[in-house]
Amino acid sequence: METPVLQAPAVLEGRNLTKSFWVKQGGGPLTRKARVHAVEAVTVRLEAGKVTALVGESGAGKTTVARMLAKIIKPDAGEILLDGTPAPTGRPRSYAATVQMVFQDPFASLNPVHRVRHQLVRPLEIHHLADGHVDQAAEGLLRRVALEPAAHYLNKFPYELSGGQRQRVAIARALAVRPRVLLADEPVSMLDVSIRLGVLNLLADLRDEEQLAILYVTHDIASARYLADTIVVMYAGQLVEAAPSVRLTDHAAHPYTQLLLSAAPDPAREEAPKLAARGAPPSLLAPPSGCRFHPRCPYAMDICKQKVPPSFAVSPGHIAACWLHADPAERSASGNGLFRPLGDHSSSPIGQTQ
Repeated sequence: METPVLQAPAVLEGRNLTKSFWVKQGGGPLTRKARVHAVEAVTVRLEAGKVTALVGESGAGKTTVARMLAKIIKPDAGEILLDGTPAPTGRPRSYAATVQMVFQDPFASLNPVHRVRHQLVRPLEIHHLADGHVDQAAEGLLRRVALEPAAHYLNKFPYELSGGQRQRVAIARALAVRPRVLLADEPVSMLDVSIRLGVLNLLADLRDEEQLAILYVTHDIASARYLADTIVVMYAGQLVEAAPSVRLTDHAAHPYTQLLLSAAPDPAREEAPKLAARGAPPSLLAPPSGCRFHPRCPYAMDICKQKVPPSFAVSPGHIAACWLHADPAERSASGNGLFRPLGDHSSSPIGQTQ
């Protein structure tokens, strides 16, 4: 009998978050609105002193999930819990002080007409945290993100900084209000490769030294393994797999996760990856029925086209929303051919993930 995995209390949790957007199509009298199914029934838990990575292709809904957790946008369904209780409605100052977000483009998120000092002092003044010593507090924030000598950066404008320095200032601004949760949306994707590691190490230090709960949104599953304690994989607006980072990258249970891993650079790989899946992510205006990955999946069966797969427990703490992991008894009892492969595909990957 397997020992159940005990989960630590979550500082911030989003349960069954769902969000759609309406867009206009056409023009003139033929204009109509179409629904974009951006996120559907996604659950994410953020624990103190842990980094959770949200991984997926562009358009998977990762940023939308982060913005819902930050209460920048309102979910259509689902709930957000702070310390196990429903978060307050709206986005009150107390919530904004607890949950801060770092955006992808630091140049766009920093005010270009104000110096670094203003960017850091403003949140301190709004939340009454400086006690009159704003310059000392601003310099302390810069030192926390390894920008030294701190006084050298206070009077600079954002355009005078490198990309990595701007992102560090953005992180320092988020830390100014003493948050417990940091939502980092693709924080290194616009930085030079040579300086990405420094920002990732900074996030790791904030996790370890200040016990922040961090959500790391990325399309790079290799950096997610390096930084994160847990990886959550999204595809076309839905959660498809979640597990501790090493377990997920060493024993991926969902074909989409296996595709991401095969596409990731690996210096130790002797042969070029053989990508079994083909095609592109589906349009979220008209997503496919059943499993949204089935049009690209090399292991797709009839049931994949007809029914949305639930999350199956692959191992303790490891779930995958894939019919390949359905209980064998359910397969035998189906009797209706739903588990018949859709085409001539190679054998199931289940044996590779156990």
